[in-house]
Amino acid sequence: GMGWALLGAGLLLALYTLLRHGLRRALPPPARAVLRGRTAIVTGERRWGRVKSRYGPGGLRCGPALTLCFAPFLRGKRRHRGGHGAGETGNPEVRFMHLDLASLQSVRAFASTFLRQEPHLHLLINNAGVSAGGTTEDGFSLSFQVNHLGHFLLTQLLLERLQSSAPSRVVIVASSAHCAGHLRLNALGHPPPGMFSTFQDYCDSKLANVLHARELATRLEGTQVTCYAVHPGFVDTELFRHAPLWLKPLLLPLVRLFFRSAAEGARTPLHCAVQDGIEPLSGRYFADCRPQEPWPPARDDRLAQALWEASEKLVGLGDTEGDPAP
Repeated sequence: GMGWALLGAGLLLALYTLLRHGLRRALPPPARAVLRGRTAIVTGERRWGRVKSRYGPGGLRCGPALTLCFAPFLRGKRRHRGGHGAGETGNPEVRFMHLDLASLQSVRAFASTFLRQEPHLHLLINNAGVSAGGTTEDGFSLSFQVNHLGHFLLTQLLLERLQSSAPSRVVIVASSAHCAGHLRLNALGHPPPGMFSTFQDYCDSKLANVLHARELATRLEGTQVTCYAVHPGFVDTELFRHAPLWLKPLLLPLVRLFFRSAAEGARTPLHCAVQDGIEPLSGRYFADCRPQEPWPPARDDRLAQALWEASEKLVGLGDTEGDPAP
């Protein structure tokens, strides 16, 4: 009896290992680059557990090598939790700056403070994301504002600094969930109808992310500012911490089996942030550190332009404010 139990446990362990490591595409070696003296902003929440850990690009928990590859390295986060970057990461060049993407006023305040304090900006990683219901103080659905509108405004307000610091890059963390996105331009920023409104809103925001990168690349052609939309893979982070309590026990086994570690999930955003030679691929969608073809709606140039113009109006940008310099 004990022998069969051990054999069964061994087979289950082997099956688990096969599923966990065999069904996910292998990633190329991490990109290596020296970015000393260059300034980066990465949006994303900072959370600490009992085990000391560090969060790198993509809001993803990872080792200090990923965190410290940027110098200086500035992170905006959705909610202020106190503390100082140098003490928590061991890197004196790291600073944590308050940024609430669910508040357009906070986005403007952050951009104003940053532009006063920092003369350069070489890398902007629009990473922060949520999948949750609710409405922001600006009247938009929470997921769509945090994932798209807040980042759209932030990027526009920082474009001039990115251009003056060129060559520079913008990395927009999207998702393969864009395949289920559907943009209703006449009701942009408002929760879609139906039982799965929160999930649909998240998918819509991810489609907007891919289209944002596409249109931004078109408008910045010839400026030496390049941009990329990335799918980091299905990553074991706290993105779905707002899921109902009854659903979390069902999600946990799937996360353990099929989702990447946070360090693996950071790989594609890092690739697009530092890899040499990808400048001609500006505006493209990356997954597994490779350019991929997104779903057809994410390749619609007219939809990308319409989304841009609608987003400008929703975040209150004037005819000239935040536009790329000629």
